[in-house]
Amino acid sequence: MTLIAILLPWLSFFLRGKIFTGILCLILQITILGWIPAAAWAVISLNNARADKRTDRIIKAMQKQQR
Repeated sequence: MTLIAILLPWLSFFLRGKIFTGILCLILQITILGWIPAAAWAVISLNNARADKRTDRIIKAMQKQQR
């Protein structure tokens, strides 16, 4: 998924269900200078999504442990 985020940033957003963000990223990627920021945006967004999932799992485990 990280490789897709680097090579085709817009596709990375589409595969995660963020259609509007993917369209914006595609518009940015169309320009040669915009490709690097688009790739960085996609990779950072992917890493943030993974961190959010990890945090959610930790919170659920803590809540389960308190019961």
